[in-house]
Amino acid sequence: MPAGRQPSPCVRQCCLDGDQCLGCGRLLNEIVEWGQASDQRQLQIIAAARLRREQRKGPVDDNA
Repeated sequence: MPAGRQPSPCVRQCCLDGDQCLGCGRLLNEIVEWGQASDQRQLQIIAAARLRREQRKGPVDDNA
């Protein structure tokens, strides 16, 4: 299976809390897997990481 071509979600603010990066929201195994993951898998990782970041931050007030 060819590796995916999605841009890495890394934001260069790497800090692990357990196995989750507080910068990009990926889990350690997803970070390790990234280079070999298919496009579809990379998109799944991006979506899961985005959800984790949103859950960690809580509600965002765009009017603040």
